[in-house]
Amino acid sequence: MATVVFPVQISAVEDAEALHNAFKGWGTDEKVIVEILGHRNAHQRQLIRKSYEEIFQEDLVKRVESEISGDFEKAVYRWILEPADRDAVLFNVAVRNANKDYNVIVEIATVLSPEELLVVRRAYHNRYKRALEEDVAAHTSGHLRQLLVGLVSSFRYNGSEINAKLAEAEADVLHNAIKEKKGNLEEAIRILSTRSKTQLIATFNRYREIHGASISKKLLDEASDDYLKALHTAVRCINDPTKYYEKLIRNAIKKFGTDEDALTRAIVTRAEKDLKNIKELYYKRNSVPLEQALAKEVSGDYKKFLLTLLGKEE
Repeated sequence: MATVVFPVQISAVEDAEALHNAFKGWGTDEKVIVEILGHRNAHQRQLIRKSYEEIFQEDLVKRVESEISGDFEKAVYRWILEPADRDAVLFNVAVRNANKDYNVIVEIATVLSPEELLVVRRAYHNRYKRALEEDVAAHTSGHLRQLLVGLVSSFRYNGSEINAKLAEAEADVLHNAIKEKKGNLEEAIRILSTRSKTQLIATFNRYREIHGASISKKLLDEASDDYLKALHTAVRCINDPTKYYEKLIRNAIKKFGTDEDALTRAIVTRAEKDLKNIKELYYKRNSVPLEQALAKEVSGDYKKFLLTLLGKEE
């Protein structure tokens, strides 16, 4: 369930005018940005952006970028964007930056539904005038390239049917490819990038039954290179996205020097989807409310904005 709290109806024109007034003068009124944008859903934010451009002949996103800075600016910027466009930006940053974060590519590609991923691929094409898989292939190599291209270009079957015999056979394929390092890596990539999530979960469960440990634990033990690390992330995201994001947030907060990029990405992308479930799991595992843990690690308008998306005012 979502955490962001928003009114059923809004006046996009009034919101656009209020934001414009917040930008006037020598200093920006960050409180207005948090109060308005932090309490609007994706559809409402796009209506506000459209009204702002029609009234003031400028893009709200660009104006926000010029008015605020730092982690607060990054969070607000990504929040304003239409969700598919935001994921396209996250893909592009992950693959083209000097410090490439392949896990972000895997995360987005595996957590989204087949239809959502297709929309993101179109958004990427529209924004960057290149195919997503083209950029991924250009900045990777070897089995990592095969895995990532397979994941971002996949259009999985989204049904609930399971083939038990296939699950058992492919559990063995994955075991040989990962643990024994003598199997067919291309076959492992094919399985992870083409099978339905329901079928893959059945395969992961069968793997545990046969080999006495989860496939994610085996991968964690063996993850010595980017390919195996990416494979590990894919398994975790497919198997249980809630657990994946809870750990992502926990690690981001506990890291020496908070990982604001991961924290922002998790909260901004999940606030309208399942962040309430992630919050509940965080409390169950850490005995501390996520809002309380977050408030100790970040500060200022950035903290206020993230807390607002979490459904809690400071």
